[in-house]
Order: sequence, then C-alpha cells, then structure tokens
Amino acid sequence: MSARKCNFHTHTKFCDGKNTAEEMVLSAIEKGFDVLGFSSHCLHPLNPEFYKPFDKIWHIPAENIKNYTEEVHRLKEKYADKIKIYLGFEADYFESDIYGTAIPSKSNYQVFSPDYLIGAVHFINTDKGFFTVDHKPEIVKENLIRFYSKPNGEIDGRAAVCDYFSAEREMLKKGDFDIIAHCDLIKLRNGPLNFFNPEESWYKEELKATAKEIARAGVITEINTGAIGRGIMDDTYPSQYLLELLFELGVPVCINSDAHTTAMLDGAFDRAAAQAKKTGYTELVYPGNNIVQL
Repeated sequence: MSARKCNFHTHTKFCDGKNTAEEMVLSAIEKGFDVLGFSSHCLHPLNPEFYKPFDKIWHIPAENIKNYTEEVHRLKEKYADKIKIYLGFEADYFESDIYGTAIPSKSNYQVFSPDYLIGAVHFINTDKGFFTVDHKPEIVKENLIRFYSKPNGEIDGRAAVCDYFSAEREMLKKGDFDIIAHCDLIKLRNGPLNFFNPEESWYKEELKATAKEIARAGVITEINTGAIGRGIMDDTYPSQYLLELLFELGVPVCINSDAHTTAMLDGAFDRAAAQAKKTGYTELVYPGNNIVQL
C-alpha cells in the first residue's frame, strides 16, 4: 500500500511516553501522517518489576497490557477515516538465569494479537549482573566500571560493545519480529564517555557481522531519529557506515522517530530521508506492506 508518511515507533503514557495514545494520534493527523504504529516497551513474559532496584520502570506493566491493546483498538475505529493505526510492541530481548527470558517473537506475543513487533536490545547481561546501555551517561559509566573493568582499572569498552552486538545477533537468531530497533544503540553514550573508537577495525567487524545477521533474519531496519529529536546525539541509528552495509545486503529500511512526545513524532525525518537516498534507497518499507517512496 502506498503511503505518504509513517511512524511505527511510538511511545505513550502506557510506558515511558509523555502523551496519551489519543494525543499522539491527533498530533500525527495534524502533521500529515497517514499511518501510525504504537510500540509500547514490553518485556513479556517477564514482569519489569525485577529491575526496579536499578532503574525506574519504563516497560509497560503486565497488568496494563490489556488496557493498552484495547485503547489502540478504540483509536483504530474512532479515527479510521483519518489515519491507519497499528498495534505493536517494542519487545525487549533479555536472557538471564536469575530473572528469566524474554524473546521478541510472534508466538510469545500472539496472546495480544499485535499487528507487528519491534525487536530491541537495551540490556547487556554479564556474569556479574545487567544494565541498560542508554541510561544517563553517569549511570552507564558506573556500570561499565562495575562490569567491564580490567585488572589495571581501565574500562574494557570493546568487551561491552561486543557483548551488546552478540546479544543483538542472538535476538535475531531466536526472535521473530518485523523491525529491529536502533541497531547500534550502544554508541549513544560513547560521545561523553569515549569507551570505544568506532573507527577501529574490530568495531567495523562487529557491524559487518550484525548486518549479515539482520539480512539473514529478513527484518526491516529502522533509521531511528530519536537521539536527534531528544538532542542527545547528532546521528541516527544506524550510522552511515552501517546503513551502507545494510544497503549492500539488500536490507529494507524505514524511518521511525522513536517518539515519546507529540513534538517528536516526525523529528529529523527529512534528514533521515536524505541519508537513505544518499545511501541508495528509493523507498521505505513498513509492516502491513506500507511503502513510502523517497
């Protein structure tokens, strides 16, 4: 189906967004979207309460999932003549002998009848514990020191990065989803912390291995503008280098804002579109066979 403007990565007050789902719909209509997908953070079947000692709860609580799905269905019907709405989840990948396992797969989520799934890695798991890679810089630094300190006291940034991409490739092997979220998220706090050099050969090899796994899995890669929209980083996920690898492998892409507010719904879309065109892409591909020509 031909479309003009789509966003399939949208958060609301059901998880860590700042606006209601209906406010997001009304803003999307005003901004000229003809397709909007909702994607609440979810750790199903795990209860996110397990990480409360380390962080605030930013996944949708298990007891609220039913309310979330019902609200999205209500909005689908109410605004059917103005915008096409999709029900989705940003499903986190998490595997732990202590806390359990969450795999972003359609079989795991079929109880909620979603229209699509986004697979995401936010956590790095180690033998000593876990942490979120996109936390505040001081928290990420604290955890890098805690989990990745060498005997001489230096941070082994390479090991942390490799663990991140290893988890992402495991998710791609074990999961079953439509879009991979912010596929090089690990770089978000590298600006202030400088714990790895993205120009080194080992890092590029990690990107090459991950790009190949993305291609094998047959998922769409989002060009995520969320960090630009929030003023955290002046770059998209993926980087230009990784996007070129994905293009060479024939991986389809879409543009998503990872919006947590109405103001961010189409943040940096023009920049992302220009980046995609520069790389060689002529169209954006979204679930539901929604195609946007560039």
